[in-house]
Amino acid sequence: MTPADGGCQQLIAEHLGKAGFAIESLPFGEVANLWARRGQEGPVFCFAGHTDVVPAGPRDEWHSDPFKPEIRDGFLYGRGAADMKSGLAAQVTAALEFVQAHPGHRGSIAFLITSDEEGPSTDGTRRVVEVLRARGERIDWCVVGEPSSEAAIGDTIKVGRRGSLSGRLTVHGVQGHVAYPQLAENPVHTLAPALAELAAREWDQGTEHFQPTTFQVSNIAAGTGAPNVIPGELKARFNLRYSPVQTLAKLKATVEDILRRHQVRYSLEWYVSGEPFYTPPGQLCRAVGNAVAEVTGAQPKLSTGGGTSDGRFIAPLGAQIVELGVVSATIHKVDECVRVADLDALHRMYVNVLRRLLV
Repeated sequence: MTPADGGCQQLIAEHLGKAGFAIESLPFGEVANLWARRGQEGPVFCFAGHTDVVPAGPRDEWHSDPFKPEIRDGFLYGRGAADMKSGLAAQVTAALEFVQAHPGHRGSIAFLITSDEEGPSTDGTRRVVEVLRARGERIDWCVVGEPSSEAAIGDTIKVGRRGSLSGRLTVHGVQGHVAYPQLAENPVHTLAPALAELAAREWDQGTEHFQPTTFQVSNIAAGTGAPNVIPGELKARFNLRYSPVQTLAKLKATVEDILRRHQVRYSLEWYVSGEPFYTPPGQLCRAVGNAVAEVTGAQPKLSTGGGTSDGRFIAPLGAQIVELGVVSATIHKVDECVRVADLDALHRMYVNVLRRLLV
């Protein structure tokens, strides 16, 4: 679990090292990061992913130990099976097969792997990108192995993501007795009208490629636990997943304007998890789409839906980014699993992408 790596990156490094990759460990704090590269010239093709996983949740609800992989009825079960150990495994085996068949391939193949994707995402890919930028290294094409497929392997690839802006809100009131509300100021009552307006607001209509901006409250708490005390303070966490038609400044100003109009006394801290990025149709999208179709017989759907990924940190390097991985239906759930046949299919897709771009 984040930020533990459990020896995954060492295992990957051993395989890649034997195939001629230069291996570089870039730990920051408790986070393990791996940068591996084969070749010195451009263009640079990068596989990106993470070795950390989320907690397993209630163990008694799993039908097998979440940290002991088990194959049942054609599915591989375990925490991280879909998000995203399978993607990493297929990336590594695909690179090894491609290098063996094309030892003199053009350009470079790289791996950027972290153990901080499911956590704060502060000492992982973000920090490795800072190192690469300081050294003048760039990434031209990047395939992130996140579980992008919806119903069947390869039916969907991600070509971008919305931005993520979070707020930590404190509403200030005056504590008092519920029988004497005139002597108190209830922060729950003060916030309620503003919160209703924020939740009901149509922020925008999105774009051709992006869903509209959405506002969601993820946590809210107030009160002492006693039924006869008006709370003196309310704390709330909220998030805005926003499309490129918005700006951070505009979103912050709108939220704070609504709070002020409803006379909310507040303190507010803002956190930016990532800004929107988008890879328009071009060389990488064509290569990945055709590589998938070669295996499945159909072109994948292009999407920017879902949560954030570490692609948001790699995009500022000027890279074209596509996410291609297994089916996402069970990620972060009890009995997380992946169809075993999909592992081989994903491996072939990755090999096809490398062949189309670097031969």
